[in-house]
Amino acid sequence: MKHILTLVALILLSVTTYAHTLNSDPPVKTMKTNSVQHIVLFKFKPETTAAKVKEIVAAFEALPSKISQIKGFQWGTNNSPETHAHGLTHAFILTFDSVKDRDDYLPHPAHKAFGGIVGPWIDELTVVDFTNQAK
Repeated sequence: MKHILTLVALILLSVTTYAHTLNSDPPVKTMKTNSVQHIVLFKFKPETTAAKVKEIVAAFEALPSKISQIKGFQWGTNNSPETHAHGLTHAFILTFDSVKDRDDYLPHPAHKAFGGIVGPWIDELTVVDFTNQAK
């Protein structure tokens, strides 16, 4: 009888835990209020090889280790089913704690050096920054 009660208790615990996860909202990670998101979108020139794109991405990925103001770095390639990318293929999002940190990043020698690496291969470049307003 003791084993049956233990088994029933385990089953009830499992069911209630599962039911709780179905009704819970997914966790939301919010960025720091007033943080700055620096969004960079690239369209490469047609002659840019896959190896060159890989080299450029690696150089961009190295910037957070060289520029302390960069607090977050993400990137990916466009996979939107919508047809509004205008040929832009690569997206990068850098997070800064403040407008001042972003402004310090822009003239940083490592950022300028990266511009020299990527510049000759870019057909179109879009940059949009915003300060987080979410609370």
